[in-house]
Amino acid sequence: MKKISYPEIKEKIVAFISSRVSGAVIGLSGGIDSALTAYLTVLALGKENVLGLLLPEKDITSKADIDDAIEVANILGIEYKIIEISSVLASFSSVIPVFDNKSIIANGNLKARTRMCILYYHANLMGRMVIGTGNKTELLLGYFTKYGDGGVDIEPIGDLYKTQVRGLSRHIGIPGRIIEKTPTAGLWPGQTDESDLGVSYEVADQVLTLLVDEKTDISEIKRKYPPEIVDKLAARISSSGHKRISPCTIEIGRQLY
Repeated sequence: MKKISYPEIKEKIVAFISSRVSGAVIGLSGGIDSALTAYLTVLALGKENVLGLLLPEKDITSKADIDDAIEVANILGIEYKIIEISSVLASFSSVIPVFDNKSIIANGNLKARTRMCILYYHANLMGRMVIGTGNKTELLLGYFTKYGDGGVDIEPIGDLYKTQVRGLSRHIGIPGRIIEKTPTAGLWPGQTDESDLGVSYEVADQVLTLLVDEKTDISEIKRKYPPEIVDKLAARISSSGHKRISPCTIEIGRQLY
């Protein structure tokens, strides 16, 4: 993994945000990624130009996550709103004939897209931009919802692996409880990031660094890490490529008029 100076990377990200955004809307989940993004955005824009939205789901989002998100907002001194999304999600069951609460992936993606709509509604009202909270590990592996939590205007921590997110969070002074909690997207009961990925973030980041950043031959990586894990991560990068590019169009290639 590339060596980074956390004071230097903090300055770079703050400059990146301030050069592209004047007002921000951020979804606060109570997790480390959204907390770090909020801290950096406040450093870049000032607390008066940042709105935090907490978008919990009844009986799914834990009280601890809500409390941690509120704590981040209070520490930073930013305005925040809590909008419970269960009634919005329930309305889909009456208009989608095939709606099935057992469709875990489809319904999880629907939740992420519902939150995206609410974030952009507020951004539109306020003339602001939606700030993404995705890290490099998630983006490379496609561990995000297309047009959901992937539907944002900028990704300030998008070039930091998860383990680097933790390091920068410690440097900035984010509460240790938030840094050390088990990462989860909170889309269904008992869901965790690492159980979904089938590998710890520490191992995933090491493999991805070799595979993506250092362009190490995959056969060599398999001599250092379990081949099944390396293959799984490589396959996720390949299969999720469509999430990281704009929708493709056909090039007509001729003058029409």
